Order: sequence, then C-alpha cells, then structure tokens
Amino acid sequence: MKNFLSLTMLAAASTASPVLLPRAEGLVYNYTNSFGLAFSQMNASLPNITVFATGGTIAGSGSSSSSTTGYSIGSVTVSALIDAVPEVLNISNIAGVQISNVGSEDITSDILLKLAKQINEVICGDPTMSGAVVTHGTDTMEESAFFLDSTVTCGKPVVIVGAMRPSTAISADGPSNLLQAVTVAVDPKSKDRGALVVLNDRIASAFYITKNNANTLETFKPVEQGFLGVLTSDEPFYYYPAVTPTGKISFDISSVTSIPRVDILYSYQNMQNDTLYNAVSSGAKGIVIAGAGAGGVSTSFNYALEDVINRFSIPIVQSYRTNAGEVPQSDVSSTTATHIGSGFYTPQKSRILLGLLLATGNSFDDISSAFAKSRAA
Repeated sequence: MKNFLSLTMLAAASTASPVLLPRAEGLVYNYTNSFGLAFSQMNASLPNITVFATGGTIAGSGSSSSSTTGYSIGSVTVSALIDAVPEVLNISNIAGVQISNVGSEDITSDILLKLAKQINEVICGDPTMSGAVVTHGTDTMEESAFFLDSTVTCGKPVVIVGAMRPSTAISADGPSNLLQAVTVAVDPKSKDRGALVVLNDRIASAFYITKNNANTLETFKPVEQGFLGVLTSDEPFYYYPAVTPTGKISFDISSVTSIPRVDILYSYQNMQNDTLYNAVSSGAKGIVIAGAGAGGVSTSFNYALEDVINRFSIPIVQSYRTNAGEVPQSDVSSTTATHIGSGFYTPQKSRILLGLLLATGNSFDDISSAFAKSRAA
C-alpha cells in the first residue's frame, strides 16, 4: 500500500510519534519525508536512517555506575539514546520512532508485526531511506531479529542492536554498539544480507545468531556458521559477499493481523505428557519441542506427540535443547504420524517460523516442506 502517512497517522501506528532530534550549532535545516519521519539535517548528502526503539538494557538505567545487574529496563527514550551518541550525526541523518519501551521478554507478536510493517512501509517504501536500526533487549533479540529477517525483504539493511550493560554503567556498551549499528546500516556492503545483529564489534546474520551467555559482553555467536564480519575502529569489514542462507523463507505479512499461538516444550527426564495436552487445550496451534540430543523425547511422550498430531492436526516441530546442531528428519520420522525435524533452527526460531507459516495459511504438508529446506540430512 503506497498511501503516505502524516505525523498523526504514524503516531497512531506506534506508541509515540517520530521525534525531531536536536542538532549541534551550525547549518541546520529540517526535512520531513513522505512518510512523516522528521529529520534535522546538517548534511543533506548523508544517508537517512531511522532508529526504531523497543526498549531493553540498551535503554536501561541502574542505581549506580557500577550496577550491571538489577537495573531498570526501558527507562531511556529513543531521543535520549541517540543524543548520547552524537557521533552518529557525522555519518547519517537520524529519525527516531519509539515502538515500545519494554524488556525483551515482553515483546509480543503484535509488537513484531507493527515493527515489521512500519519498516516495510517507511524504509522499504521510501527511496530516500538507506536503512533501519532496531534497538532491542538481548534476551529475546534473536527471535525478533529472525522475525525481521523473514518479513523485511527489500534488501535495505535492517540492523538489530542492544547492550549487555545499562546506559548508566561506567562500562556501558550501548553507545558503542549503537554507533556501530548505524555505521553498518549506512554501509552499501550491508545490502542484501537480510537482517543483521551488531554487538561487541561483530556483525552476524539474524538467521543464525543466538545468545550464548546471560551476562558477558561477548554473548551473541553463530556457533557453527561464524560471523559475517567485524568492525575495527568502527569500520565494517565483511568476510564474504552477500549471500542468502540455505533454506531461508520470506513472508509477505501485509495482510497478516495476528500470529497464531505456538508453544515450546522443553524435553527432560521423566517428562509428563500432560504438559503437551495442556498446551493444546490452552489454544496452541503449533508446538515446538526443545528435544534432548537431536530432537529426542521419551517413548511415552512420543506416543503423546503422535496422538496430538493425528487427532488434532497440530504441527509439531522437534528441535534441540543444545546450543547448536541439527535435527535431521531421520531422527524423528515415524510411519504412524508426521513428525517435523527442525533442521538447524533453534527452538525459539522454530517457533517464529512455525507461527509465520501458520499465519500465512500454509498446510501441514507445506509446513513440513518448509522445515525440510533447512536440513542437511
């Protein structure tokens, strides 16, 4: 849809309207693009970037400069975030949109739909926009990044960034991460790589990245696949040209209004079958198992899986609870029910993918085929 949004309309689509960011003294002129995003520019030749803020630690504050735990999440606005890093104005003209201001555990599918649709419209739909930066909490960042990787497909850079330490910490990593994210977003070499995650001097594909540590700065890693690139003195360097990950699926969400509920169940010794039936009775339309090893569950629970698949026609994807690996179809196949091996998708990314497949009207067989594209075996 090509209708142009006024400031009022765009404000209604998010929790706050685009903000006009102050600039240092000097030659300044105002520019409002056709989608209502307001820029205050010092150099009209610089790329235009919009920062979509959702909250998280990067927008958090603590009681002291030494507090790196127990801080308040989502207490700093997008305007304050950008004002704290004036260096971004040397490389781009910035507009900001406050999508939400919550911890990433409170990011919902409704927020993700709103975010993806806004990026598709005001970034992909405007030739004057070079890309987007999304500030986000790290705990569920990989899920939101994977969602954007699957639903924003115009080729412009979409860079997701966060922090492991709050903005008030003496060793806060947020300002440097934000500057690097904007630097990556304006780099022409960042195009056609899907959504990117930038933290701690590293550039990674949202398709593969996962959080590996609850506390340390060097937490986001694509364990098997490796990083796409590195930043040295805030200069991006890519190891490889742009390439599409094997099995990647893109979705048109322009007509999607909601994402069906998909639950994740964690496999463990003496796992009880009632957890599965409770998920079904509570409204789950799809289920992902974080299985032991390559998707493994107990014999009793496997019987329950087959009962649910056959009686309720609910797709069940078997993934892994380990930090990396693959669930090949041969490890979950059965002659009495259609089990689905997740391939290389983690449980959390399997949940996002299964939800999008259900939301876009795919059949059971289509869902099984979609996951098969990511499997090596």
